[in-house]
Amino acid sequence: MAKRGGFPGGMGNMNNLMKQAQKMQRQMEETQKALEEKTYEASAGGGVVTVTVSGKKEVTSVKLAEEVVDPDDIEMLEDLIIAATNEALRAMEADSQAQLGKFTAGLGGGFGF
Repeated sequence: MAKRGGFPGGMGNMNNLMKQAQKMQRQMEETQKALEEKTYEASAGGGVVTVTVSGKKEVTSVKLAEEVVDPDDIEMLEDLIIAATNEALRAMEADSQAQLGKFTAGLGGGFGF
């Protein structure tokens, strides 16, 4: 007589699957915490503007070279700050995607989603 319903392979496989899922969740949480503790730095204008952001997407530092501070050209300085900030944020996002992507790469459809 054929088995009806239930999990293929019995409860032992279900327990193993749950353990693996819990382990993966712990690893993802640890990786996320490590990413939040990292900093990312980017420069613009040949290094005259440097911005540092945290893994929490917060600007933590802006450094300006003296020669870039021109009271007659505030717009250029603003553009350089924006460019450096955006580049630092892109670096943080790329690192985050690479690190967390390791966990989601093998989940493609295996659970029927």
